[in-house]
Amino acid sequence: MHRSVTSKTLRWPRILLLALILTALPALGRAQTALPNQVAGTWRMVSATIDPQGEKRPAYGARPSGLLVFTPDLHYVEVLTEGDAPSFASNARGQGTDAENRRAMAGSIGHFGTYTVDETGAFSGNRVEGSTFPNWVGHRRTTKELTLTVIGDRMYEEFTRPEGTKIVIEFERVR
Repeated sequence: MHRSVTSKTLRWPRILLLALILTALPALGRAQTALPNQVAGTWRMVSATIDPQGEKRPAYGARPSGLLVFTPDLHYVEVLTEGDAPSFASNARGQGTDAENRRAMAGSIGHFGTYTVDETGAFSGNRVEGSTFPNWVGHRRTTKELTLTVIGDRMYEEFTRPEGTKIVIEFERVR
């Protein structure tokens, strides 16, 4: 027996297709208007200043060295060091003198964790998972304590310590 295709038979697939299209349209609109993550990538430190009691001075010596990496999956790693730091007398890292260890600790910081961006793709905060300064581990920083502003291939990090000292670091995009 041969069955002919009627308009009733075609109506349900058309209705289903129309429903799928109408459901997908809002998501497609959001995907087209979503802005890219502004901080994702690798950044090299160019300069760093610290401003305790209104006196601007280099935060990591005359030749600061450091990288800040933001991955697309919202993880970050930041390592900042004093580029001119003198070597330890011993070649064993764990055998530095008290003075060598103090200088190394005061002239560097390393930490890693996760970060967030807002709907415009701008940095909106981070959570420290590990740090060479143990007091930061587990700390969540919002844009009240830490701001990152991207202007072209430059990024400016402003961090305010709990006692009010401000640190400003300039980075250039590596890639």
